Amino acid sequence: MLIRRNLARGVLRATRWNLVGSVPPKGILVGAPHTSNWDFVVMLLIAWSSDVQPQVLVKKSFFKGPMGPLLRGLGGIPLDRANPGSTIRELLDEAGEHESFLLCIAAEGTRSKGEYWKPGFLRIAAQTGLPVSLGFVDGPSRSLGMGPTFVPSGDLSADMDLVREFYADKHGIKPENRTEPRLREEQQD
Repeated sequence: MLIRRNLARGVLRATRWNLVGSVPPKGILVGAPHTSNWDFVVMLLIAWSSDVQPQVLVKKSFFKGPMGPLLRGLGGIPLDRANPGSTIRELLDEAGEHESFLLCIAAEGTRSKGEYWKPGFLRIAAQTGLPVSLGFVDGPSRSLGMGPTFVPSGDLSADMDLVREFYADKHGIKPENRTEPRLREEQQD
């Protein structure tokens, strides 16, 4: 872990990115804005700088060929977007068994501009009792890291208001691909 930490901190220093905050020991980590393939590397730099190795849900198609073993070695978990249930159930079981369970989720669900975020981070947090920590990357300020941590209240709109407030000035690596933090389910409340 010391090698990973020093490597991550060295890369951040060399590329002049400013690291803010640290990764908590347990929880659901939201990675946003998710605007580039570099976001996975950024998540690793944030985590490794804090001496942790989270698990990361990654689209199943990325695991084909030589990338599969590499992604698995870096904490990647293949997610079949058409049928995520079994993967999520396994993760929920694992969350209860491990003291240092960290799961990183790109709540936007895509690197392209979308209409809504996916609610899985709040659902998993509610089902496991784990807190949600808001991770970010902001290209214009060259800053990345961790923001606030909260336990979802069960009030979807209030929880998302907190999320929106934090991400209001975070733009990602490719700001034109940023999706505003809102859930389709909020319109149903």
